[in-house]
Amino acid sequence: MELPFPLAEDWAAHLARDRRRSEHTVRAYRATAVRLLRFLGEHWGGVVTQEALGGVSAADLRAFLAWRRTDGLGNASAARELSAVRGFLAFAGADAPRLRGPKVAKGVPRPVAPADVLALAGEVADDASAPWIGARDWAVLLLLYGAGLRIGEAMALTASVLPLGETLTVTGKRAKTRVVPLLPQVRTAIDDYVAQVPWRLDRDAALFRGARGGTLSAGVVRAAVQRARAGLGLGERTTPHALRHSFATHLLGRGADLRALQELLGHASLSSTQVYTSVDAAHLLDVYRNAHPRA
Repeated sequence: MELPFPLAEDWAAHLARDRRRSEHTVRAYRATAVRLLRFLGEHWGGVVTQEALGGVSAADLRAFLAWRRTDGLGNASAARELSAVRGFLAFAGADAPRLRGPKVAKGVPRPVAPADVLALAGEVADDASAPWIGARDWAVLLLLYGAGLRIGEAMALTASVLPLGETLTVTGKRAKTRVVPLLPQVRTAIDDYVAQVPWRLDRDAALFRGARGGTLSAGVVRAAVQRARAGLGLGERTTPHALRHSFATHLLGRGADLRALQELLGHASLSSTQVYTSVDAAHLLDVYRNAHPRA
């Protein structure tokens, strides 16, 4: 049974009530605060009070991030965790020590790690001007990664897809349709957005709406991702389309059949899909070079 952390609950209530953050953002930030308080309690060997948080040092935060790295956190996720910690400490009245965020090594672009996809989507949602817009952006980015859609395909979806099932029919290039599976997390994200959107969702109208009720523009999503990736230390190749590439590469890396992947992506020819075999090989080569003692 999880021990109560009243200060983390107070912060979560503040984010929801005063900052009007979305439900998933509040949940994620509360989890960060709980992790920090639990870690410091073990690190310091005692109960962590609000006053004690004023004594958090840069070394403490580095130790916390190192501990979080054991859960497989990438650089973008670590940067987002650090940002949440700073916000929590500020709420508690403590000055966060100066600590440089994680750096992302430059080089050949690589697929976005699953944890970093969530960090990116969360950062975009946090920056939204209204809770329903944050829920919308979270749903769109999870859809691109979770189902491998092109950004234009997501923008073209109408409310006729509702209520969502286990699959989604998508119209791609040259008006070719395909059926893609929907993960439960993606369905939940879209349902949360639908429950909050202030505009009437007629069956023939766009599913994803802009701030004024019109069809959401792909440029709005791209600009939001561009702002978010800078704060997370992700490279300029991290775009909405990169989430589709990551979907394909991660499926291939887990043994997906190339022909099945071709159907999921809506590629007209197998040669278009085969590019992901080289991307995955590059990733495996990186793993080999970093892990093999003779590499």
